[in-house]
Amino acid sequence: RPSAGCSRASPCPRAPRPPERALLVTGALMGAGDAIAQQLVEQRGLRGHHGTRTLKMMAVGFCFVGPVVGGWYKILDRLILGATKVVAVKKMVLDQGAFAPCFLGCFLAITGAMNGLSAKENWSKIQQDYTDALLTNYCIWPPVQIANFYFVPLKHRLAVVQCVAIVWNCYLSWKANRM
Repeated sequence: RPSAGCSRASPCPRAPRPPERALLVTGALMGAGDAIAQQLVEQRGLRGHHGTRTLKMMAVGFCFVGPVVGGWYKILDRLILGATKVVAVKKMVLDQGAFAPCFLGCFLAITGAMNGLSAKENWSKIQQDYTDALLTNYCIWPPVQIANFYFVPLKHRLAVVQCVAIVWNCYLSWKANRM
């Protein structure tokens, strides 16, 4: 809830918060998604857990997902001004129509490269996984993003998305690491 003098039309000034914190949270939640994928989906057990894979997913969260998604939300807020339901829908359409397809392709390419795939193998894996991953994205993210853009202040959007994304990260980790 906004404090006295703050409203949707006149938001409170930003509290200083280091961006590193959001990046660390994103990395940790990407790692959690991978651990869930390995333990619950793939049922590897603790002895079969690939710790380096979890660390790679954390690095992707810290170095790619956090900065790119956090930066995208700032750009989106500058492109589409306001805080109405219509504005939230417009942001979601731009987010899911333009950003998500590019982001997902980059994510798959980065994880393929981190898994040691050659350029040819990586391209083949992207072709194999991209459409299914994008369609799954469209089943999950549009309603989440409308709520995120309407109810959540910019400074908390990345964290909210990453909390919801634990399940998504689990799916992406499974998809990206399935050979």
